[in-house]
Amino acid sequence: MSKIAALRGASAVSGGSAPGSAVSRLVAPLAAGVTYARLLHLLVGWIFAGVVLMIYPGTYRKGLGEILTASVLVDCVLLAALALIPAARRAEGVQARLLLVPDREEDIAAEPSRTWADRRRTAGWLIGRVALGSLAGFVLSFGSVACYDRLTGPDALWYLPFSPLLVLGFGWFLVFAGRLQLAMAVRLLGPSPTERLAEAELRAERLLERNRLARELHDSIGHALTVTVLQAGAAREVGDPAFVAKALEVIEETGRQAMEDLERTLVLLRETPAGANGVATEQPGIDQLPALFDTARAAGSPVEARMEVPPGTLPGVLSRESYRIVQEGVTNALKYAPGEPVDIRIAVREGQLELRCANRLPGAGRSAVGAAGPAGPAGSARPPAGGAGRGATRKGGKGLRGIRERATLLGGEAAAGVSQEGGGEWVLTVRLPLRLGS
Repeated sequence: MSKIAALRGASAVSGGSAPGSAVSRLVAPLAAGVTYARLLHLLVGWIFAGVVLMIYPGTYRKGLGEILTASVLVDCVLLAALALIPAARRAEGVQARLLLVPDREEDIAAEPSRTWADRRRTAGWLIGRVALGSLAGFVLSFGSVACYDRLTGPDALWYLPFSPLLVLGFGWFLVFAGRLQLAMAVRLLGPSPTERLAEAELRAERLLERNRLARELHDSIGHALTVTVLQAGAAREVGDPAFVAKALEVIEETGRQAMEDLERTLVLLRETPAGANGVATEQPGIDQLPALFDTARAAGSPVEARMEVPPGTLPGVLSRESYRIVQEGVTNALKYAPGEPVDIRIAVREGQLELRCANRLPGAGRSAVGAAGPAGPAGSARPPAGGAGRGATRKGGKGLRGIRERATLLGGEAAAGVSQEGGGEWVLTVRLPLRLGS
């Protein structure tokens, strides 16, 4: 890239103090380094044709028509045979990038031939390159000789005033020949329409995969951090040693689960084969939701869950995405309504998986930390009064947006908001088809 910048920099410097003037636009390309780099590329093709011509058919006692016919046929056969070598396309691509100086390097591929279409395009490029280089070399050599003869002959004074025009004519011929060579390279050495489509699809797949991994990290790590913050805040304000020990146990278990989720995601990012180095790459599914509910209960939020999903009913991707959706719903309940009851309903009805996560809003009927005191059910840690998230109103942040994205990708729908039936509940409802794409 530094060579390309230097060549283009020479063009910018040559523009003078009035880059917008007609004279500057006329002269600047002739002084640009890129013009002479392309000239060198043209002359390589001319040299090839000249070497073949000298070996066969030669020029001794042969007419011009016979020479051209035989040399063209020999050149085409040799170049077509050269194009059959896969590495020839790569070599031509690298050379074209260096000497033709395209605006974008990716416009000219530097990959070996993989298909017969690549070989045909390479053959067309080689033949076109030699033909254009031979034409440029012929005009440059014979035209220069003719001009020299006129400017040094007896009528030199008549031709001398036209010498600047001749120089400009030769120069601009070479400029246009170099640009035509570059256009040929982009057309014949660049990616084919099929390759461009495949590359665009690959970029789209990689983008979708990065977005999926980002959602995985947001859901798993966000849930762990929410539980950890709630437990740590409760342990700080409650002096009961048994309560503190229980809170630390929950923090430890939650952190361990978060580390496992993080490790699974890193394995995917590294593109490590499943199970390599003893690392588990299996994603959590709907059958692991009871453990998630236990974590929420330990954080001080009573969870009532009812799951009506026969074993083996859900496809793997639907089971995994459902787990993440429910996890995000529980995380939101812990974050914005700590200590409030959470009601989970998961059922399969009429070919759809229905997910419902509802929690009472803080202050609706009782405070987030009511008369139950600092300890929740089964000795779990309940957030103290005035803890994080009390009385907070939920916004359409990344979590809810991620839920909607997951539902949309699976052909379903998601809705979240304050229940219209009253009762002061926040309800998340998701419906997903059991048959993907239906």
